[in-house]
Amino acid sequence: MSNSAVFVPHFHWDREWYEPFQVFRHRLVAALDTVLETAEANPDFRFTVDGQMAAIEDYLEMRPENRDRLVALVTEGRIAIGPWLILLDEFLCSGETIVRNLQMGWAAAADLGGAMPIGYLPDMFGHVAQMPQILARAGIEHAALWRGVPGSVDGHAFRWRAPDGSEVRTEFLFDGYDNGLDVLLVPDQIGRALGEYAEMTAERWGGDPVLAMAGTDHNAPDPHLAAWLRQAAREGRAITIATLDEYLRKHVRDEVSAVVTGELRSHVRGNILPGVLSVRLGLKQRMAVAERTVDHAERMNALWSRRDDSPFLSLAWHKIIESTAHDSVVGSGTDETCDQVAARLAEAAQTARAVRDAALAEPAALVPSDGYLVANPLPFGRTALVEVDVAAPPAGTGPAAIAADGSTHPVQLIAEAPTVLSDERMDASQLERVLRRIHRRELFGRLIDRYELTPGQLVFHLAEVPTSGPFDLLILRREVAAAAAAHPGEWRVLTVEEARATALVPVRVPASGLTAFRVEPRETTAATPASYEPATATATDRTLSNGLVEVTVAADGTLGITGSDGTVLNGVGRLVDGGDRGDSYNYAPPAHDILVSDPTEITVDLLEDGPLRSRLRVTRVYPWPAALSSDRDLRDERIVPTPVETLVEVRTGEPFVRVSTSFLNQSADHRLRFHVPLPEPVATSSSAGQFAVTERGLTAEGGWGEYPLPTFPASTFVSAGPATVLLDHSSEYELVGDGTELALTLLRAIGSISVNIHPLRDEPAASEIPAPGAQDLGMRVENRFAVVPSATGWLGAHAVALAEEFRNDVLVTRGTAPAGGQLPPDTAGLGVEGQDVLVSGIRRVADDESGAGIEVRLAAMSDSASTVRVTGTFSEATTVDLLGRPISRAQAPDELELALGPWEIRTVVLR
Repeated sequence: MSNSAVFVPHFHWDREWYEPFQVFRHRLVAALDTVLETAEANPDFRFTVDGQMAAIEDYLEMRPENRDRLVALVTEGRIAIGPWLILLDEFLCSGETIVRNLQMGWAAAADLGGAMPIGYLPDMFGHVAQMPQILARAGIEHAALWRGVPGSVDGHAFRWRAPDGSEVRTEFLFDGYDNGLDVLLVPDQIGRALGEYAEMTAERWGGDPVLAMAGTDHNAPDPHLAAWLRQAAREGRAITIATLDEYLRKHVRDEVSAVVTGELRSHVRGNILPGVLSVRLGLKQRMAVAERTVDHAERMNALWSRRDDSPFLSLAWHKIIESTAHDSVVGSGTDETCDQVAARLAEAAQTARAVRDAALAEPAALVPSDGYLVANPLPFGRTALVEVDVAAPPAGTGPAAIAADGSTHPVQLIAEAPTVLSDERMDASQLERVLRRIHRRELFGRLIDRYELTPGQLVFHLAEVPTSGPFDLLILRREVAAAAAAHPGEWRVLTVEEARATALVPVRVPASGLTAFRVEPRETTAATPASYEPATATATDRTLSNGLVEVTVAADGTLGITGSDGTVLNGVGRLVDGGDRGDSYNYAPPAHDILVSDPTEITVDLLEDGPLRSRLRVTRVYPWPAALSSDRDLRDERIVPTPVETLVEVRTGEPFVRVSTSFLNQSADHRLRFHVPLPEPVATSSSAGQFAVTERGLTAEGGWGEYPLPTFPASTFVSAGPATVLLDHSSEYELVGDGTELALTLLRAIGSISVNIHPLRDEPAASEIPAPGAQDLGMRVENRFAVVPSATGWLGAHAVALAEEFRNDVLVTRGTAPAGGQLPPDTAGLGVEGQDVLVSGIRRVADDESGAGIEVRLAAMSDSASTVRVTGTFSEATTVDLLGRPISRAQAPDELELALGPWEIRTVVLR
């Protein structure tokens, strides 16, 4: 039994949860005031600020006068801060976001005396497989955490190994991050209580001192803590007060025998609360949009803009990272808290969008205004379909897209706009009021090309790009005034637009590059061969095909999908709706559940029949119960007929089927899942996210007080046998029916943060606070994904690259140079070639020593070594760690070859 103990005073601070951020901040300021006063009054007092700088930033914004006091205590090692900006949910954001979180937290701590070099992760709901590598590549050798550790760990520490082999020594907080509080309940009995606790847990500690984490949620330690512990020490106990960093550096063995590889999602010693993966769908979707938008903005700003918009990008990242907090994006807060998270994510996306659009405006200034600029955010060349607004071709002609090199591309017209925008009758005395609608040349969102003024009639002809020369509003006003005076009485004012259409155009874009095109009419009888001739997308009343994949709508509204290798997936899209009497943390079926999987009505509509894109809409009406009964053990007898629209789409050149589902949710307390039946049962699944593809089985390890449902997270794709599903946002999935079907959760609607009595969880996760917004009642619920049939699984299907193409559309903007001019030539940007290699970020960086450069972060997404070729305009490449510190430098004129080990994350700066 250990004869000594180290107490680590701390608090865990949820920035927002059952109260919104500003309410919690008010408490935070009072708590940190107490910490500073206690530390200054007690030289032997130490305090660990929860591993996250957000608490410090939020405090100093209210108490800027205390900055120097805080810096002094941090510099002396008496208060430990950082290294994270915020304690995040690791599975509900991208790997790049995790890296930026660490970078921003480390930098913020450096300005206040330096970061604690510990990967402190006390309350996350499980941990991603690559976290050891992320920490190790930032120079961090230790981690400390609680939830998710498997039962094979019987001590208080283990070596945590990432898929690439990186390791960090990890302190296992097996009794939680508040285990020291029970010892402190009776201050004059601390010695006795400590002895009993040490005896109870002796097998865990070996010869190391007991770690007593003296803190809990949202409270500073008692100011008398140091005095209590001094008294206990005088009574014969060997007690030390330390920061967590001091405990790990000075008081424990560095060598431990237990090794755990990969993600930590066991329920053995703590609840991991997996229901947060699927509650409040909108927050997960907003997170994906914000991350994608800031990523695109960084790439466009780095490659195509002369302006450094890093301050705006940092603001966007900060708001995203704030929102990743493990009680924020997870959706386990009150409605007002979740509304604030949603607004913050929207603001992040808006900030990034402004940077992205400003960057693209620079090359767009070289494109004529009757043409379009297309930018590729991905570092490999691709052909993408873009929708643009064009002038409808005259009768006897058809549209064709012309590229800068003169090549001709086919165009598919998918909609035509009305030409008459307004037809009004009014007295001549009212004509001046009509003219007030005109802003310089703009009217109704278009530009005035010309006007016709005849007695009793004024006709405006609008165009997207005027061709009739200058327009003078003052002259128009003078002419209208004279005509109104000369012809009193009723006038007709007609506003017409040139015939417009929405066109679908295939565009080949270089790696990270730019291309331009315009759409022009061509005589339909002209024998002008298309320079781009992909396999045609075709459709019938119930089938779609593009030469690579074929879809048939079955009688029950599900899909039969056949891949180019002959793989057949039948029954895809079977919807199964069941009751949910759980809460924001854990799903739970009612005792007498009713599963609804058969629609009462099915209709199929052909929307588009190629040649570039074909679409069907399948509408199925389901009799979903309105809610649960009052005792929550039954689904209500009241039925709400709910139409679910499924848009099924194939595009030329794509080996997958795009699927979108949409319905107006009118039912409470239920879970809806999208099923993909498999030809043969499987025993494992694989899902991608956070720099890894993680394989999982049909079960989860149980223990503690939480039933181990085998529902798992997926970020970019999930694969089971011959079925791979590409994802738009972080999602939840499960292999059901003994491995015969893959089920993706489309909606989990619940009404409480936590419930006291939960069928699948012993301990309440929080107070039983109503959260009616989490029911998503009256909301249109939409999901989009793509299904890839391939007998060779995700590796053979090249799912890493396909997922990037599916999630990242090309960026399109209209040119702003004078119409009719020559299109600029295609321009390539940064290229990255490598099998199963993810490029998670491309951004502008600079430092005082080396100057400006472009940082590229790559990750090998398989267990095979990869050779990566990077091309662009640069002369040298510097390999840096995840905090941007140089490791090695090499001359590399316009080309760099890298050898990546299996699952390796590598960061290089090109100059």
